[in-house]
Amino acid sequence: MQDITRRRLLWSLPFATAAVAGGGFLAMLSRLRKGNFDPREINTPILNKPIPSFTLADQPPSTGFNQQELQQQTKPVLINFFASWCIPCLTEMGVLQQLSSHIAIWGIAYKDKPDAVAGFLQRNSNPYRRIGQDPDGSVGIDWGLSGVPESFLIMPGGIIKWHYPKPLTATSTKTLLSFVQ
Repeated sequence: MQDITRRRLLWSLPFATAAVAGGGFLAMLSRLRKGNFDPREINTPILNKPIPSFTLADQPPSTGFNQQELQQQTKPVLINFFASWCIPCLTEMGVLQQLSSHIAIWGIAYKDKPDAVAGFLQRNSNPYRRIGQDPDGSVGIDWGLSGVPESFLIMPGGIIKWHYPKPLTATSTKTLLSFVQ
């Protein structure tokens, strides 16, 4: 008798798994149809929370920085993770340059070589007031980074108010500046 029950259970398990997966898929389609599901949306678990603890080494032509220095700022700061090898980071540089007249931008060179970053900034008009190195990507992991470029708006006191997980655009900077003003 137990052998038959076990066989039925094993036989029905794939069907139950398929039913659960199908239900999840139908729920996603329903949200897509209603307009409240964006498959590109990235969950930011550190939004509206304090910045993680970190210390970044100097990245010439600037000095590195740490959590305490960022928390002590009296005005909002935009943290921008970037890399010299990142093509979208290159396309974002013009937007960052324009934005730098409205807000302080501090850069974090993500998994990059200092000489490569220095050359990249020299060729592309450095928009950063401060730059630190994250050569092994550990700071990016603590921030929940999904890739580069990626930007975070830090309010005075060190609270992460806004997150943008792709290259900044004219439209995204309007949203960003609405938090600052």
